[in-house]
Amino acid sequence: MDENIKYYVVKQKALPEVLLKVAEANKLIESNNISVADATEKVGISRSSFYKYKDDIFPFRDSVKGKTVTFVLSMNDEPGILSTVLRTVAEFKANLLTIHQTIPVNGVASLTLSVEILEDTLDPSKMIEEIEKISGVRYLKILSSEANL
Repeated sequence: MDENIKYYVVKQKALPEVLLKVAEANKLIESNNISVADATEKVGISRSSFYKYKDDIFPFRDSVKGKTVTFVLSMNDEPGILSTVLRTVAEFKANLLTIHQTIPVNGVASLTLSVEILEDTLDPSKMIEEIEKISGVRYLKILSSEANL
């Protein structure tokens, strides 16, 4: 394997439109069993753009099954926020591996979670979105997504 290959987790809003359309075309081809020509025409990109990027872009949820995702979040020091975060992880059927919360400073605490994405785990990107929406969560950042050894 090429040691120069690096992977990044990037939010959808930061991606160029062509990459999003390639991902959409891939999904159409897989789910509707249509040709590359039909899929690229439907999403509005050239076949050359599709072939250039088709193996390099895929939704986060497709790449994390059987992996550990570690993220950190900053949250207000208020009762119930931590339990809501943990309940969300449980509702998405992810396996909580580690948890570390700092002592709150100036009313804000940092929380680091490592969760294992299992075969029956619901969409991990949606889980992250739901945690970000929790009242009192200031921000969330994915630190790593690595294969289990």
